[in-house]
Amino acid sequence: MANQPINQSTYTMFTGIIEGLGAISAIRSAGQGKRLTIESDFDLDQTKIGDSICVSGACLTAVKIDRRNFEVDISPETLQMTTFSQARVGERVNLERALRLSDRIDGHLVSGHIDGIGQIRQRETLGNAIMVTIEVAESMAKYIIVKGSVAVDGISLTINTCTPDSFSVSIIPHTADLTTIGFKNKRDPVNIENDMIGKYVERFMDARQGRNKEGAEKPSAIDREYLLKTGFLDK
Repeated sequence: MANQPINQSTYTMFTGIIEGLGAISAIRSAGQGKRLTIESDFDLDQTKIGDSICVSGACLTAVKIDRRNFEVDISPETLQMTTFSQARVGERVNLERALRLSDRIDGHLVSGHIDGIGQIRQRETLGNAIMVTIEVAESMAKYIIVKGSVAVDGISLTINTCTPDSFSVSIIPHTADLTTIGFKNKRDPVNIENDMIGKYVERFMDARQGRNKEGAEKPSAIDREYLLKTGFLDK
């Protein structure tokens, strides 16, 4: 495919429903960043240079496409925030192309902007499901609630339980078969993106609880009672 201008959208969104897997076929340095070549297991029809592709949870821009192969640049910041700093040739990755306005949203709204790295603490089989417990920093754990959503390596999952430094998710056979979570092991790192709603609520509350010109705290209409009444918190 001939080179085309790259036009990366600020508003690219994903659903966390993985289209399929791919494998990293080449890694080369690009200044302080990296360029990855990824071979997709599925046809990249209607995908063009400049399109966003969610690769194991990270929103990356396709800078070159050749049939099922595409290349992406990884910036130093993305390397710092994601597991791509440890990427290796042959590693399997989850792939999802950007959400179209006509699509059903079967998962939840995922931006592809990773909040940080988690580590699998425990993995056990319960009936036909796999219960995976993931350890995260407290700065990320504060946005995680029971029955809320989280993206793990780009996979939209529902949170079963959570603690101040971890959460657990139940992986059904379909998800285990079609994504990398099925073969992740204890102590493996994973990319984590928290549900953006919690971050917006926190930002809004911080602004409402700021100080006025005289230095006194502004009264806020958003408090625990309000959040309980509107369903944002459980009793």
